[in-house]
Amino acid sequence: MSKIDEIYIFEALKEAKKAYEEDEVPVGAVIVYKNRIIARGHNQVERLKDPTAHAEMIVLTSATNFLGTKWLNGSTLYVTIEPCSMCAGALVLARIKNICFGAKDHKTGACGSVINIINNKKLNHRIEVKGGILEKECSLLLKEFFKKKRKKA
Repeated sequence: MSKIDEIYIFEALKEAKKAYEEDEVPVGAVIVYKNRIIARGHNQVERLKDPTAHAEMIVLTSATNFLGTKWLNGSTLYVTIEPCSMCAGALVLARIKNICFGAKDHKTGACGSVINIINNKKLNHRIEVKGGILEKECSLLLKEFFKKKRKKA
């Protein structure tokens, strides 16, 4: 794990904190292209009443709009938690080059924890993946959020 990866995961954490403040599951993401952040986003499932409004989907749309293409060749996604199957599938379709994530998701992770969509040999694209970047910080924010939710219930 490089210092650059930590810097960009920290930027994704800033987005996750916005989600936390909006009472959304605190997941944040950024997409980097040519050493520049071209898209930022966080979960907006509750706000938009849309089960597909995950941070990864928000930044995918933003990044493709920014580049003016459906392909994200040469881009890297930095996200605070391992993408789910929906997001991993979309990332494969977008042909993103790399995924770097903070915390593993042992319930729905689709980059190796539960299933591995991003490196399925039957699909036409594979993605390089690095996990565990600032894992402690990313996990802590999620744990805090769900602890708070359980207290309210």
